Amino acid sequence: MTAIQSFTGDANPFGGGDPYADYRTADFPFTHLADLADRRLGAGVIAANDEFFAERENMLKPEPAEFDPEHFGHKGKIMDGWETRRRRGIGAEQPHPTEDDHDWALVRLGAPGVIRGIVIDTAHFRGNYPQAVSVEGTSVAGSPSPEELLSGDVKWTTLVPRTAIGGHAANGFAVDAEQRFTHLRVNQHPDGGIARLRVHGEVAPDPAWLATLGTFDLVALENGGQVEDASDRFYSPATNTIQPGRSRKMDDGWETRRRRDKGNDWIRYQLVEQSQIRAVEIDTAYLKGNSAGWAALSVRDGESSEWVEILPRTRLQPDTNHRFVLGSGTAGRAATHVRIDIFPDGGISRLRLFGSLTEEGAARLAARHQELGG
Repeated sequence: MTAIQSFTGDANPFGGGDPYADYRTADFPFTHLADLADRRLGAGVIAANDEFFAERENMLKPEPAEFDPEHFGHKGKIMDGWETRRRRGIGAEQPHPTEDDHDWALVRLGAPGVIRGIVIDTAHFRGNYPQAVSVEGTSVAGSPSPEELLSGDVKWTTLVPRTAIGGHAANGFAVDAEQRFTHLRVNQHPDGGIARLRVHGEVAPDPAWLATLGTFDLVALENGGQVEDASDRFYSPATNTIQPGRSRKMDDGWETRRRRDKGNDWIRYQLVEQSQIRAVEIDTAYLKGNSAGWAALSVRDGESSEWVEILPRTRLQPDTNHRFVLGSGTAGRAATHVRIDIFPDGGISRLRLFGSLTEEGAARLAARHQELGG
């Protein structure tokens, strides 16, 4: 695994020009995985002990933090992140906070899952970031209230121990906990501001819920599908194609650069488990002069089996949702992986693969759920 560079200390004061000019980051080995704290999946910051200067919900905004040096309100400088007031001691003789004093926020993950890495981004917090952070996780069924999560009945697991971080930097932490988590408690010691929180990992769906649904989208991110690889991610990530809901603008899908050879672009997906696909949607919403010209779908059962075409090369229209019902021969084929090939280049906004788990797939998913403490 790639070593994660750490940052400590203040960043330089803002001196004008590009506010990201001296932003500090590193290559993290987990950022290709889904963000389990993505608002599009239903994540939320459900409580915080303090948000005097800037609201807690800002941490989950999908776009990078913005900085306007002239943006002030009646409480002071308005920051694009979660920022608490300065902590103080108990009196003139003890003006400083104690070692245990800290601020906290409770985060509901958009999809329960196994966490592989966390990024605590302090972009534009240069002299007002926390001295250290820590993160804990728990798994609680249903929709617990903040009061229930903070009660003594909930067991929390340390994912990131108390660690010094840097200002105006993306601070990354690899996580090694083979468990399924639904909620996080993010702590900043003793106070300060966090611009963005990213929680990268693998969705671990509830097998009982999927069994009740019967037919569902087998490749959807929220159901446990994932992108394994793609030929090109120049304009936008391939993971966009399995996000919830319809695309709302052009960069909410997947678009490749223009090809100047005779090849084609593709995405390879892993389904939630072994399944049988019965119907397909390929949506090119908002891709008008740059949609894929044609598309074909292939499946395989297992990592080493041969690819078998289930949807032959088919013409796509711009800004259109295309629906295909698979024939009896292809609909009954067991599959764990799917590949979409687009010709020659361009993009699609969403891919939906409707079907159900096989008996073998359902059994493996239930066993995995048990292993993760579900």
